[in-house]
Amino acid sequence: MSEAPVVRLDWPAAGVARLTIDRPAALNALNEAVLQALGAHLAALSVDPALRCLVLTGAGRAFVAGADIAAMSELSAAEAHGFARLGHAVFDAVEALPVPVIAAVNGFCLGGGCELALACDLVYAQETARFGQPEVALGLMAGFGGTQRLPRRIGAMRALDLLLTGRHVKAHEACALGLCLDVLPADELMPKVLAVAGAIAAQGPAAVRASKAAVRAGRDAPLASANALERAAFAGLFAGAEAREGMAAFLEKRAPSWREA
Repeated sequence: MSEAPVVRLDWPAAGVARLTIDRPAALNALNEAVLQALGAHLAALSVDPALRCLVLTGAGRAFVAGADIAAMSELSAAEAHGFARLGHAVFDAVEALPVPVIAAVNGFCLGGGCELALACDLVYAQETARFGQPEVALGLMAGFGGTQRLPRRIGAMRALDLLLTGRHVKAHEACALGLCLDVLPADELMPKVLAVAGAIAAQGPAAVRASKAAVRAGRDAPLASANALERAAFAGLFAGAEAREGMAAFLEKRAPSWREA
């Protein structure tokens, strides 16, 4: 009998895929198998024309409680470098997915889990969620992008507070810091996330992809260069049928038909 998958894919709504990390007994800790499975799913989804939005979450009471410490404890320095390289590649793939990615943080979101959430475009958390980068308590440091994405998300000083103390942040403080957009009761988290994902999936798909790409490409560029990127992307949409359909639908007071655009 084959083993159960460590990452499950389902499609809860039209255009909306959901990846669930499914190692609840290990609080969804990231090991090589999980990272490889995530990477394989992301590679397939990145070229799936049906995909409009992706939701990431975890099974049980954790989003991801961190990397698998039992597995890491046996690594040599060279092997640790390879493990970090794999984590970076997968999280880069999350960030580079052409469509928006929403993290539904349903519990512990620590270490590699916090770094995974940082690679997502939108983050929502349930009331019991805990965020943090506690690697220093193990004599380690963040290795999947935390020292770089966390300062970009919440600022260098606040990031260093978390990276140097290793403290856990409750959901409402995480929201105040900018680690998530909203905090919800457990039974409202996934309905909220799926509603947001559905709203995204209902928009012009080329426009959504172009908007995400423009933000990603321009965020670290000088403003003048970033604005030039935006102008080019904006004009490029006029060359496609989607913009013509969207504007015609508005003028004709009807819903747009993106599939026919």
